[in-house]
Amino acid sequence: MINDQILGTQTMTEIKWYFDFISPFAYLQMAQFSDLPSEIKIKPVPIVFGGLLANWGQLGPAEIPPKRQFVYRLFQWKADKLGIPFKMPSSHPYNPLPSLRLCIAAGSKMSHVRIIYDLIYGEGIQPDSLEGIDVMGKRLGIEKPAEAVKSHDFKEILKRNTENAVNDGVFGVPTFVVNGELFWGGDATDMMLDFLHNPKLFETSEMKRISEMPMGKTRKK
Repeated sequence: MINDQILGTQTMTEIKWYFDFISPFAYLQMAQFSDLPSEIKIKPVPIVFGGLLANWGQLGPAEIPPKRQFVYRLFQWKADKLGIPFKMPSSHPYNPLPSLRLCIAAGSKMSHVRIIYDLIYGEGIQPDSLEGIDVMGKRLGIEKPAEAVKSHDFKEILKRNTENAVNDGVFGVPTFVVNGELFWGGDATDMMLDFLHNPKLFETSEMKRISEMPMGKTRKK
């Protein structure tokens, strides 16, 4: 959803960004947010990617061995091309719940997201280990991180965030939501910006046609 606020003579546009720390694509996308126009503010919303997969009946990229190898190589290649520090944790996929709950405990601001993401993929800490939880907690200023990750309140917020994402039609991370339109994937930033500049982007005859195409052949389940 876009939330416009008049700040002096400038209009600030707030855009919802669904993410899960388990996604390096979201890390690489976030690392480029500094290039966004100054009037755009990203509102990060931590969710559980596994919950989306369960809802839509999908496998995650790392659950398909050849795809897992490819995307891991893609992460490193893209980070190198963009000059973004990148180091995968020793184990991936990992349990993202501790990092997500710590982010919520800290307040879910973009600064908190950056701290955690930089630790996981910039420094390569293992975020579901006791040591990783402790390091994240200290960087975030959380005195008792082990207790925070077990907090019922933070669990409920994360659950609601994920349910809201499903209700928005979100099927993967990272995803921007702008006026009900989804922009999924680490490479969707430019498309989202084009939509902001041209809200009628999807109203051309061809855009309407492909958006409303009937389903053709389907696989037998």
